[in-house]
Amino acid sequence: MVKPSGEIVKYEKRDRELGMDRCITRRDFLNGFGIAVGGSFLLPNHGWLDSFGLPQSPFTPEKSPGYYPPALTGMRGSTNSAMEAGHALRDGGEWEKATPDSESYDLIVVGGGISGLASAYFFRQMAGPKARVLILENHDDFGGHARRNEYQAGKRMILGYGGTQSIAGPKLYSKEAMGLLRELGVDLQRFYKYYDRNFEKSMGLSRGVFFDKETFGTDKLVPGVGKPSWPEFLAKTPLSVDAQKDLARLYTEKVDYLSGLSSWDKKVLLARTSYKDYLLKYVKVHPDAIPYWQTQTFGLYGVGIDAVPAGDLAGLGYPGFQGMDLSGAPGPGLGLEITKQTEEQPYIFHFPDGNASIARLLVRSLVPGSAPGHTMEDIVTARMNYALLDDAASPIRIRLNSTVVRARNVGDPVTAKEVEITYVRGDEAHAVRGAACVLACWNTVIPYMCPEMSQKQRDALAYGVKIPLVYTNVLIRNWESFKKLGISAARCPGSYFESVTMDFPVSMGDSKYTSDPAEPCVLHLEKVPCKPGLPVRDQQRAGRQELYQTRFETFERKIRDQLGRILSPGGFDPANDIQAITVNRWPHGYAYEYNSLYDPDFAEDQQPCVIGRQAFGRISIANSDAEAFAYTNAAIDQAFRAANEVARFKGNGNS
Repeated sequence: MVKPSGEIVKYEKRDRELGMDRCITRRDFLNGFGIAVGGSFLLPNHGWLDSFGLPQSPFTPEKSPGYYPPALTGMRGSTNSAMEAGHALRDGGEWEKATPDSESYDLIVVGGGISGLASAYFFRQMAGPKARVLILENHDDFGGHARRNEYQAGKRMILGYGGTQSIAGPKLYSKEAMGLLRELGVDLQRFYKYYDRNFEKSMGLSRGVFFDKETFGTDKLVPGVGKPSWPEFLAKTPLSVDAQKDLARLYTEKVDYLSGLSSWDKKVLLARTSYKDYLLKYVKVHPDAIPYWQTQTFGLYGVGIDAVPAGDLAGLGYPGFQGMDLSGAPGPGLGLEITKQTEEQPYIFHFPDGNASIARLLVRSLVPGSAPGHTMEDIVTARMNYALLDDAASPIRIRLNSTVVRARNVGDPVTAKEVEITYVRGDEAHAVRGAACVLACWNTVIPYMCPEMSQKQRDALAYGVKIPLVYTNVLIRNWESFKKLGISAARCPGSYFESVTMDFPVSMGDSKYTSDPAEPCVLHLEKVPCKPGLPVRDQQRAGRQELYQTRFETFERKIRDQLGRILSPGGFDPANDIQAITVNRWPHGYAYEYNSLYDPDFAEDQQPCVIGRQAFGRISIANSDAEAFAYTNAAIDQAFRAANEVARFKGNGNS
């Protein structure tokens, strides 16, 4: 086969059976070199722009009529080009000849994710509608991890979420976070209508588990998790008899496995014991049962049960604690997944593109005319006009494909009258000044941007290690195989992707969820590349390196193989039924949350996130990292705090 790039590739028989020789839109252009740019370090002549039909000079790809990142497929998320300047900064790169921008601003925001956009929104409320704000974002799209994947199947638009999933636990949102959503037009009550909670039952579908032959000895899909009873479900699995017996006991028996301890001593022990060790040492399950459980916590914690405290999982209702009294005060270091979340509301507050719609609502408010409409429903299918985001006539400008490499107070941080931000865009470094700055980017890059900060603050910012993950969306020709097999989702405890699910059954405005198995639909696959057995932050570092080294072709082969093995008994053909693939690769994904197995039980004012987020002269810090809580409300709350800190500087610069 001759690829569009001219490369000749020979596919083996198995690859041809999987469809590796079939054309997937732009696959050959997107091994991490998306339309985003980290600049001259990789492709100094911008030859990649020709592949997209975009102009080379001046560097303004967003002005092209064909510029529309949500519709791009292949390798997305954080592409190599989006990270290149940041990695060069980490490795000692310098940009001494920065061209000064002619404009200056009341506020410069570094990071165009939800926290950065919310910082600009709150600042405008505080400083007035004429406040001039520049938002700099290194990726080719705004929203940060709130990434939209958009597909066209005939005349029908089909959406998927490539990152931030849902509005989780809104009952616990602060008045500022909930107030922002309301001002943007988000009415949570409407989701009770838009989310079809009867979809699985009406279609005769259930959740299943896929056991792979490499881990469990044979490939087998078992639908109906825990039905009609746990012993009966487990008897259908390829697990050993000992594992089946112990898992059934774990799920059904009410036993206090720590009966000799007081309630508080139990909490202390569970805070210092992983769930894996708890199951093996105290519940005494057979080791054969552990592979069934190991990856169950991937989606929430970014690590397996070897690195998650048993106390956290007791708080989340995991089995093994039914006979144990753990009432009263929380144990030491109990995780935020318990203390800052609630199950009192159903998990239904989901836009078809995830929280990308919240980012789009923010942009539509900040840059009027950037998208049509005025409701939470019409934003879902609105086409964003990227050419207007960095319009000189707009008080608020969003400049994509621009990687900040330096943020400094001009002069002594205590007496400085302005800040200067250096960013790389295309082949050039630019310097822009403003009255203040909000760094709504990853905490871990700030010490490199701001070397003048104290060592204590830089160490605190570097403490957390963001969790790498991959959110993959696959457009398939139809979902008849799911219907025939009786599943809507499969957990895959030993496979490359830990889960395969049909997308959330949400219909909003002109976006309609599938109701006919003969229709195309989007599948969502998740991978967490951690390394069990290492300390938790070392697991994340190792997983990040794995993602850097994994090409799109590898992801595609794994996708086709896994879907074929799960779904082919229902008639699925990976060579013919896969229409598009989008791999949202996030080497720096979830914000790091403190873990009682590895972190001290910090006093609140001594948490690294609190020390790290202190204002540095005219520079303030936002982002969910600043709360060590990987959720949208944390991103908004930290934006509100940062905007309050810098609002007093409005008009004190050269704007």
